[in-house]
Amino acid sequence: MDSEQLKRSSQRWMNAALAAFVEGPESYDFAVHHAGVATEHLLKAYLAGIHPALIVDGRHFDSLLHATGLGSHAAPLTKVRTIGLAEAHERVLKLLPKKIPIDKKALEPLADARNGVAHSAIHDATQAEAVFTICLRLVDPVLEELKIDPNGYWGPYLGLHHKLVDEQVRQERVAAEALLVKARAMFEQRFGHMSSKEREVVLAAITSQPMITMSREAPKECPACGSQGWVAGEVNFYTYGGAGPEGVYLVPYGFHCAACDLEVSSKLLIHIGDLDEDLLLDDDPYDYVDDEPPVDEDIARGR
Repeated sequence: MDSEQLKRSSQRWMNAALAAFVEGPESYDFAVHHAGVATEHLLKAYLAGIHPALIVDGRHFDSLLHATGLGSHAAPLTKVRTIGLAEAHERVLKLLPKKIPIDKKALEPLADARNGVAHSAIHDATQAEAVFTICLRLVDPVLEELKIDPNGYWGPYLGLHHKLVDEQVRQERVAAEALLVKARAMFEQRFGHMSSKEREVVLAAITSQPMITMSREAPKECPACGSQGWVAGEVNFYTYGGAGPEGVYLVPYGFHCAACDLEVSSKLLIHIGDLDEDLLLDDDPYDYVDDEPPVDEDIARGR
């Protein structure tokens, strides 16, 4: 549960992953598995650096005892139960919502590939490069938070890292532009024959409600057709130094427009307008937390 040990372990696993990757398809199973382990250890290094309790299974009391310095009352350290890749990612995403470019849905291919190899010796070699790139893009901001020199972490594979990330970004930009072109054509097909007034009435009816069934949605202008679309995301809080949350904002991970059928996944949001920007909400932050809002003593006493 030592942060420094986890950092060193992550680097070793990542170097082994990259070494396997350059060997070609016959070694892609090792590559995706080792990359998944390296990513998990780096995420845990960040969490453990804040407090070791953040990487243990909270339902296992002996593990909590070790994490809080009371290991003498617990089973041996080798019996400690820690969280897995998905939960480590979820916790880091909660702590660094504006810095982690890979959300829960975007993480799935990496987690599935790693678990598939580890538990069933199953993986899709054709997806290895995409899976690997998810890993690289997730690791980079965590290295920055931990103040780890990327030259040292990636070592002789730094150039490969850059090429993989650059190629993925290029592909995403092409995909994003294709989405916009398709959506604009769909909008013209549906509404191009209508008068402005008729179109306005129809659009008001079909865009007034969110189309994405997720935790929280907020209206946002569609970058393809200009109609009202809906961005969905995770709710987070901001404070101004007070004891509790003072405001709520939405960290986007999806967008949908009913007018032109533009649907943007998390990995493409950054390439289309300002869809990836956080949105300030009017929600009461205490609707999302267990704490009670602070009581104004004067109001409570009827003053």
